[in-house]
Amino acid sequence: MGEDPSAGRAALDPNDPEQIRAEIEQTREELGDTVAALSAKTDVKAQAQRRVQDTRATVEEKRDHIVTKAREITPETALAAASSTSRKARENPLPFAVAGAFLTGLLLGRLGARQR
Repeated sequence: MGEDPSAGRAALDPNDPEQIRAEIEQTREELGDTVAALSAKTDVKAQAQRRVQDTRATVEEKRDHIVTKAREITPETALAAASSTSRKARENPLPFAVAGAFLTGLLLGRLGARQR
């Protein structure tokens, strides 16, 4: 748009039919490309289908990732984590007692606020 259509082309000899045919063919090709590009931009249904396909692909990738992660976390792994946490609580009970007291206070505060 705004460009000179004859820019970049050899000067035409108005009497040379071969040059005229070549330019007509080139113009037809350019026009065909332009029409195809405009058709693609205005084809809402095709754009929507592409977005649906892209979204499906993304969801499938995320699902596969989550399934892989879930398979890595076995019951043995969960038991080991629980056992480790329990052992740490027995070794150093103060942080767990403080956290328990904080949660108890938080719950009692919320219940008291609801009754008012």
